[in-house]
Amino acid sequence: MDRRPTIIDVAEKAGVSIKTVSRVINNEKHVSADMRGRVRRAIADLSFEANTSARGMRALNPERSYVVGQLYGDPGGAYTSDIQLGLLSRCRYFGYHLVIEELDYQSPDVERRARDLVRRLKLDGAVLTAPLTDNDIVLGVLEEAGIPYVRVTPYHESRTVPSVRIDEKRAAYQLTQHLISFGHRRIGFIRGLPNHAASQLRYAGFEQALEEAGVEVDPTLVENGDFRYFAAIPCAHRLLNRPDRPTAVFASNDEMAAAVIKVAHELNLTLPEDLSVVGFDDIPTAEMLWPSLTTVRQPVARLGAAAGDLLFTRLSGNGEWPHPAPHQILQHDIVLRSSTAPLKDLKNAYGTGGR
Repeated sequence: MDRRPTIIDVAEKAGVSIKTVSRVINNEKHVSADMRGRVRRAIADLSFEANTSARGMRALNPERSYVVGQLYGDPGGAYTSDIQLGLLSRCRYFGYHLVIEELDYQSPDVERRARDLVRRLKLDGAVLTAPLTDNDIVLGVLEEAGIPYVRVTPYHESRTVPSVRIDEKRAAYQLTQHLISFGHRRIGFIRGLPNHAASQLRYAGFEQALEEAGVEVDPTLVENGDFRYFAAIPCAHRLLNRPDRPTAVFASNDEMAAAVIKVAHELNLTLPEDLSVVGFDDIPTAEMLWPSLTTVRQPVARLGAAAGDLLFTRLSGNGEWPHPAPHQILQHDIVLRSSTAPLKDLKNAYGTGGR
């Protein structure tokens, strides 16, 4: 392992929850001997060291609040909570508290709300997820207050502010190539939030794969959802009730893919024979669906942990980001399950927009 092991690594290796690892590290009761042994073996194997100097750091830096904020701009579901898990593991390691705050980025008084939040919480640092990662008003408030921050999956990288991400465009490109390799040319696409970097990057990857295959993008097969299950239901109805319905649908996240599968079942379509469906994120529901969902697995908790590592490197250092600022790209995986299959009738593979 070419990085400092985290509490997440220990939990994965031991096959227990992060909370259990924390209890073992802190010598708390109510942990079975078997679990305690597994955690300790994992700690030894990974050479994991809990941060025992946090109390000393507090004594040396009494002016600090030792509070870090995770700021997000939409409910986010499993994504936001998984970022929280990863970031929390690093906060515990470095002896910081984590507060989770939502900012309504669409509110006309978002600047006032951001200033109030900064004043109330006295943050030492912050981690932002999209769409706040690209919100100039919120970023400006943090800059003015001198609060260092790390962005998770911004649309554009900055030379002065660090970020962590996966290559969302490439992941969507690869997943679209998978559908194309199965003969699909008439592919529907459901976007996420319009001002969300992931929405734009995933659609760009989808579009690039089609263009390279010589398939014209049909704008009438592109629907606008907002990354939520119920918002995607009408999108799926519009796509699947067409007389020239698509043979495959790429939903920009797994929640919306689940909505497509639900509507397809209601319309008595057989999946994946009549319709292939793919999603993005690999949330736990993806494997529970029928058929189980082909999707992109992004290491969301590790994104949170990586953002924390960057932030705490700054907080424990000389108070300046390196120039240019560091940017980390974590590995993603294409997870092939049962929701995709070769097109049954290759005569219809190219639809009206094919080559």
